[in-house]
Amino acid sequence: MKTLKAIPEIPSMTIEEADLFLESKLNLQFATVDNKGDPNIQPVWFYYDKNTKKIFIMTGKKTTKSQNVRERPTVYFCVEDGNSPYKGVKGKGVSTISDDLQRVISISNIIIVKYLATLDNPMAKAISERSKSREGIIIEITPKFFSTWDFGKMSNL
Repeated sequence: MKTLKAIPEIPSMTIEEADLFLESKLNLQFATVDNKGDPNIQPVWFYYDKNTKKIFIMTGKKTTKSQNVRERPTVYFCVEDGNSPYKGVKGKGVSTISDDLQRVISISNIIIVKYLATLDNPMAKAISERSKSREGIIIEITPKFFSTWDFGKMSNL
C-alpha cells in the first residue's frame, strides 16, 4: 500500500500507524459520484482489514451509495479525528458489492461489534436483522493509496 503526505509541511503516518488509526470507532466519510456527476458523501460505520488493506461498509441494496457504486465503482473516503492533535487517513479506491448472505452477515456483525461492542442490544439486533433479511449488502473498497496527516508529530505543537 502506498502512503502519501496529505499536506507537504505536516508529518504523515506510517502504514502501521494508519492501520492502527483505521481500527478506531470514528466514522468513515464515504464519497461516490451520482449519474449527474455530483458527489454523494455519507458518514458510515466501517471495518478495516489491515491484512488485506481493504475497507468494508454495510448498507442497503437500494441506497444511493450502493446505486452509485454499481454504476461508478471509483470511490473516495476519509477518516479524520477532529480532536487535537488532528490526524487522518483519506484515499481513493475501487469498490465492489457483495450480496452473499453469509459474507454480509459476517462482516456486518464485525462492524456492529466494533461500534456497539455487542450484538445483544436493540440497535445491534435491528441492524443484524436487516442483514439477514437480504436487504443489506457489503461494499468492499480496495484502496489505491492512503494520504495521511498527523499534527501530533509536529514538534512545535
